Amino acid sequence: MTGAGDPGPARAVVVGGGLAGVTAALRLADAGLAVTLVEGRPRLGGLAFSFTRGDLTVDNGQHVYLRCCTAYRWFLDRVEGTALAPLQDRLDVPVLDVAGDRPRLGRIRRNALPVPLHLAAGLARYPHLSLAERASVGRAALALKKLDPEDPALDEVDFATWLHRHGQSPRTVEALWDLVGVATLNATAQQSSLALAAKVFRTGLLTEPGAADIGWAHVPLGELHDTLAAKALAAAGVRTELRTKVSDISRRPEGGWRVALEGESVDADTVVLAVAQREAHALLPDGALADPGRLLAIGTAPILNVHVVYDRTVLRRPFFAALGSPVQWVFDRTGASGLTHGQYLALSQSAAQDDIELPVARLRERYLPELERLLPATRGAGVRDFFVTRERTATFAPAPGVGRLRPAARTEAQGLFLAGSWTATGWPATMEGAVRSGLNAAGAALTELGRPHGHPLGEAA
Repeated sequence: MTGAGDPGPARAVVVGGGLAGVTAALRLADAGLAVTLVEGRPRLGGLAFSFTRGDLTVDNGQHVYLRCCTAYRWFLDRVEGTALAPLQDRLDVPVLDVAGDRPRLGRIRRNALPVPLHLAAGLARYPHLSLAERASVGRAALALKKLDPEDPALDEVDFATWLHRHGQSPRTVEALWDLVGVATLNATAQQSSLALAAKVFRTGLLTEPGAADIGWAHVPLGELHDTLAAKALAAAGVRTELRTKVSDISRRPEGGWRVALEGESVDADTVVLAVAQREAHALLPDGALADPGRLLAIGTAPILNVHVVYDRTVLRRPFFAALGSPVQWVFDRTGASGLTHGQYLALSQSAAQDDIELPVARLRERYLPELERLLPATRGAGVRDFFVTRERTATFAPAPGVGRLRPAARTEAQGLFLAGSWTATGWPATMEGAVRSGLNAAGAALTELGRPHGHPLGEAA
């Protein structure tokens, strides 16, 4: 109970209701702060959301995570959604190559042996590389394991240059390194910082045998990132304001911050700015960063998602990756979407600079024939619906040099913190990076407030 002279719990405002903002709000509320979460959209979830199209519930894009994504797994546990986004028992990625006369199936998979032997048997049988190329992959992997992703020098080099220096042929880059890297980094090896690529491949493939096992939502993303997140926030006592824009963040003369909303202002001891870098730049008070212009220097990269509904089943596995085709990854979203007749496939196209602005008719001409090459069962199948979703600024661009542009959670203004996958998490722009950024910002805020706290992932606070 609060006494007459007691000012009550510390107050926090979190601006932005994506994964970073929801995470920060939950952690601050769990530590006893009175938290207000403000989001301009009519929903939570940021860029990992769902919408309805007729009878379908559609994710704006296919999102997956790995067993090594401990922060996102914490988020799923915290919102009671783990059972709705299960992990594979063991990494198993079907890879179809259509460069020849007919599709040829290979698999990237692991066994239960220790690292790096867990991938050796699968690599030895991977048909899309020659024997010499497979051997060269093993040597490069061992060299990659010796790199320190936190070494600033690695951020100045592109991944393709490093791969070339370590004997990787163009075919090896296409059939293995870019197959994984484009999906996780949203960039080709040539476009990617070696530091971020090293983080992805070392953490996912060279730490624990099961680190790269894949998980994905078996329900619409909105159920996890909006419905369950909103329920968890309410249970934690967070006041959530949707459809509400923040117009200004200013210092109060008596200390703390005043956050101007539409029609009211909210006072806070701590503010977490968990929005995209350009929006953060627009809201940052003077003096919060020594060089706020660096936020605008962080580039962005697009993701295109192609959605096709067939009148019959054309794919018998939950997903596959493709080689020798513009198609990258294809997922069966039939059950999650609520479709009861036919099959709904979602094509996830990362690093989609060449396609992102093409009209739907052109994309239909480009991708339907490619699906026929990859999946003979589509020939003669009726296409009941074809549509696309475009995220033109889906992620920050992981280009060489981006590491020195990404700011830490703590700003130079007392009580003001930054969150978002574009901040200095050490991870690329993934759901894992977003959740980690929220944990980082909340942890830094609690430390500044003198609130004892442990890190929910067991890491140093």
